[in-house]
Amino acid sequence: MSTRLIDVKGLRISFAGKEVVHGIDFSIAPGEKLALVGESGSGKTITALSLLKLVQNANVGGSAVFESRDGEVDLLSLPERALRGIRGQDISMIFQEPMAALNPLFSIGDQISEVLQLKRALAPVLAWQEAIKLLADTGIAEPERRARSFPHQLSGGQRQRAMIAMALACSPKLLLADEPTTALDVTVRGQILDLLASLQEKTGMAVLMITHDLNLVRRFADRVAVMENGYIVEQGRVEDVFASPQHAYTRKLMDSTPARDVLEAAHDTSLAPVTTAKNLRVSYPVSLPGVKGWFRKSAFVAVEDASFDIPAGQTLGVIGESGSGKSSLALAVLGLHPHLGQLQITGKTWSGNSAGNKALRKAIQVVFQDPFSSLSPRMTVEAIVGEGLQVHQPMLDAAQRQSRVLQALGDVGMTDAQFPGLLQRYPHEFSGGQRQRLAIARALMVEPQLLVLDEPTSALDVTIQKQILTLLQRLQRERGLSYLLITHDLDVIRAMAHRVMVMKDGTVLESGLLAQIVNHPVHPYTRTLMAAHA
Repeated sequence: MSTRLIDVKGLRISFAGKEVVHGIDFSIAPGEKLALVGESGSGKTITALSLLKLVQNANVGGSAVFESRDGEVDLLSLPERALRGIRGQDISMIFQEPMAALNPLFSIGDQISEVLQLKRALAPVLAWQEAIKLLADTGIAEPERRARSFPHQLSGGQRQRAMIAMALACSPKLLLADEPTTALDVTVRGQILDLLASLQEKTGMAVLMITHDLNLVRRFADRVAVMENGYIVEQGRVEDVFASPQHAYTRKLMDSTPARDVLEAAHDTSLAPVTTAKNLRVSYPVSLPGVKGWFRKSAFVAVEDASFDIPAGQTLGVIGESGSGKSSLALAVLGLHPHLGQLQITGKTWSGNSAGNKALRKAIQVVFQDPFSSLSPRMTVEAIVGEGLQVHQPMLDAAQRQSRVLQALGDVGMTDAQFPGLLQRYPHEFSGGQRQRLAIARALMVEPQLLVLDEPTSALDVTIQKQILTLLQRLQRERGLSYLLITHDLDVIRAMAHRVMVMKDGTVLESGLLAQIVNHPVHPYTRTLMAAHA
């Protein structure tokens, strides 16, 4: 038997004559876990997709010799009909975002059953039973009930487990895992990694893991290949590469952990906090089952009895998994969802009168997780960044607005010299990190006192993440800004927060100074969070 399950040589990928992957070589042995590491645009995902010819309009050259169940084949030269027999059977794939990859119109069980019926020719009843067993194998509670659920009815971790169950339905020899844990909370991320490792050990399949998370690589992989701009610049055993990285790009990736550079909290109790909340409660109406639902509604409590304050120039980091109530808390603070309890922003409270809230909206702004979806694709940079001035300072003329916009863009490190025609460009013309800088500039235009940062770096590569956090730290020092930072990344908390609040199931489990929570956690859940980042 071959010592190599797949042997890729001279892989080249081009679009319309422009080459994006430049003759790379790598191999994976049976049962081995190889991590393909690099930033967005380095060619990781397109490399994996090209092995199964899933990239449209791409010209692919080189060879990818694979030891299939029917013998040795070159994947890149196989006709479509033959390759269709390998996809999902010999080689399966887990995609980065399960909500986009799963069909919203069919239940999870139906989607897994379809694979079993097509690939293993199982009868519908047997396929359904096997689908339930696969869900149970991936650790989903109540697999019979969850098999009848639709993707939107599952959490992110459950959707990813369902996708893993679908990928493993035919016991593949090679699993391509494209950022399978990026969209997940740290505790769920650890569970998915442990699940993949146990299933890999149990079935003996090989795994090609595509990621930019070096902590994940260290924890999961046997070997690592580092990609930059379509080239593999370094590869070897994980312990060797991490102990002694040879290439400058590898060293750059490993040096991308966010550094703490904030003004430490001054213990001045005479200063009024920018934000104060006491016994905050946030709930959503839900329908009761059966006939009762015709006449009255119940309530789902997303946040219960939360109390905190944010002093001027300081950051409160709120950490917890999906569904913990972090985003609902942010919506209440932003005045975008009704709440009970006391909540004051700069000494004022939200009212039911939008005109009365206008001044308060100037004091608090928000930077969202995904800069691409939070910026209008139809508006120019000048219109996006200057929009707040038209609402809060309508007396400014066009020239004054443009001057203020250019100043704000310069403050976040974007100038017309770097980007000719900057003001007339559109969001799609910028990278993810540049778009997030635009979002920050937009938030700063009205000179707020509090910024709500909702996972501001989780959609970015590690090196870009470090740049954005450095920018936020500088702005806080220079302007005395306060931040409400919502994240599930403890490295971001360590770099940015002065105080930390840990949430789970809508409840604040513990809160306190950063050193206290990180170094001496009291609650078992907090200790689990800290251990997951170790």
